[in-house]
Amino acid sequence: MECYFEKENIFTFDGKGELLLTIMSSLAQEESRSISENVTWGQRKRFSDGKVSVGYSQFLGFDKGEDGNLKVVPEQAETVRLIYKMFLEGKTTQGIANYLIEHGILSPAGKKTWRSSTVASILTNEKYKGDALLQKRFTVDFLTKELRINNGEVPQYYVEGSHEAIIASEEFEAVQEEMARRKELGRAYSDKAFHSKIICGDCGGFYGRKVWHSTDKYRSVIFQCNQKFKNENRCQTPTLTEDEIKQRFLTAYNDLMGNRSTVLADCELIRQMLCDTTALDAEMQREHDEMTVLSELMQTHIKKNASVAQSQEAYALETERIEKRYNAAFEHYTALEAERYRRVCKSKELTAFITMLKKQPLVVTEWDERLWITLLDTAAVKRDGSIVFRFKSGIEIIK
Repeated sequence: MECYFEKENIFTFDGKGELLLTIMSSLAQEESRSISENVTWGQRKRFSDGKVSVGYSQFLGFDKGEDGNLKVVPEQAETVRLIYKMFLEGKTTQGIANYLIEHGILSPAGKKTWRSSTVASILTNEKYKGDALLQKRFTVDFLTKELRINNGEVPQYYVEGSHEAIIASEEFEAVQEEMARRKELGRAYSDKAFHSKIICGDCGGFYGRKVWHSTDKYRSVIFQCNQKFKNENRCQTPTLTEDEIKQRFLTAYNDLMGNRSTVLADCELIRQMLCDTTALDAEMQREHDEMTVLSELMQTHIKKNASVAQSQEAYALETERIEKRYNAAFEHYTALEAERYRRVCKSKELTAFITMLKKQPLVVTEWDERLWITLLDTAAVKRDGSIVFRFKSGIEIIK
């Protein structure tokens, strides 16, 4: 069937039609590419200028202010604070989602349903602490409009204090740390498992919740090593009740806070001494320079072989030598990078611990799940029944 394009005066059965359509489609595609590049340039210019833009219609807690920046919506901000509070009290993202649904709290999209992933995205979005990471995603192709997560393909910009915060910075960092810890635990974590920090001093495994005499009047709940009857050499650590563990933690906490000023000073000293990256940065730069030199040397080596006749055996030996040097430098650089990342994370952890500790009461008499999660690293049960409470500062108190 023939088609006639009136505006262009083209008949598809005409011998010239196919050529004209090809030319015009190419022009249209080029125009589309040009428009896309202009829009992309505009967006990236805004990012480089530190201007924050979000999809306000589905962004809980913020609206667009008169100055074009993010403005806190008080009612929605309370929901965000509730989500962070519940997470630091031990709830899972799914547990929080269920709670929000049961209490009729609307999602960012204004719906009555919540997903675990939505809660997780709120808990990991830096905008809630007043900062903004710009250009998290980028358009791969201007024709398909495919979006991809930016893993360094295009520049990213991090703007500190770009707008009013809903969540305090130390609380946000405490949530990130707790999320990482739970991820390592995998299925071992549940919103009822405050014992996911209690470990066996014998085997290093987790303590689990067990019910004795579940169907009669002697019913009781205890905690014991999950591997106690699974290992050939049974763990000799004792069973404990939940109340025993909680009471001992409160005692350890009160001991810690009884010497708070010294603890804070020690933590700051540890942070400055053990988390400094100055020497690492210099060493990483040296290895980076070494890799750059070796890359250029390899290129020169390859070009020379292509233009000058030489022994291929000698060429192969030299190639192998350069590759070995490069691989050694790369491995060392990667190790340094991992160590630097560890120190930066530890520095953030200690900074959050210091800030959090300053805000806590000196004496606590009632159980507080938030303190357990934000301040404690592990609680190791020993054979004699004592518990070694290791706080995130590295301080250990035995009770």
